[in-house]
Amino acid sequence: MDAYTGFAEVYDQFMDNIDYDGWCNYLIELLKQYQVVPEGNAYQNRIVLELGCGTGAMTERLAKVGFDMIGVDYSQEMLSIAMEKNPGDILYLMQDMRNFELYGTVAAVVSVCDSMNYITEKEDLVEVFKLVNNYLDPEGIFIFDLKTEHYYRSLGESVIADDREECSFIWDNYYDEAEKINEYQLSLFVRGTDGRYDKYVEEHFQRAYSIEEIRWALEEAGMEWVQAYSAFSKEEPKEDDERIYIIAREKGKKR
Repeated sequence: MDAYTGFAEVYDQFMDNIDYDGWCNYLIELLKQYQVVPEGNAYQNRIVLELGCGTGAMTERLAKVGFDMIGVDYSQEMLSIAMEKNPGDILYLMQDMRNFELYGTVAAVVSVCDSMNYITEKEDLVEVFKLVNNYLDPEGIFIFDLKTEHYYRSLGESVIADDREECSFIWDNYYDEAEKINEYQLSLFVRGTDGRYDKYVEEHFQRAYSIEEIRWALEEAGMEWVQAYSAFSKEEPKEDDERIYIIAREKGKKR
């Protein structure tokens, strides 16, 4: 069962509790801090790639402040919705993060909403990081978030549901402590134009990575480790964090 097929249609509705504006402002702060945005807030001519862009909620916001955005996602359904919202303004590419291709380099790569957790094999994660390093400008910045092992442990074996008039879901979750793999089956019920509900079933798999594993993978890919933060802060990660942010830098090219 493919992920984000039926869910794509109602994804934005179920994500209406996410403070995308706050997330975007935090990303911009980090991009400024690590000098992707030069003095004078000149966003223009700064190309930024978002990996796992989904329906383009973050891509759209970064484009509105002036970045030249590229969005990459593997779900055709998600990208179709993104392109409907932003016709012609953003370059969207349907590609797998593990072997994506660009026509040139970019000033920064960002990835949010735990897209990197979907890369469940360490070897594949290294390949993603190698590609990021390859397509970044000299000393370009890579910013991405991760859900933590603490978060997945807190979910454990559980059932989550959300019942709305137009759409509902049942989330059946299981976390494998030994393999660090979180598996959930998502049953979706989406109301059609005839008033009847269509059912979609998807399976999702995410992996919990320790900071040490991420640092190893970045260095194995040839990137420079910079910093890790508790989400939406400039503080060191804590044991009870549910989400963290990682900052890495391109290494190998000369300016």
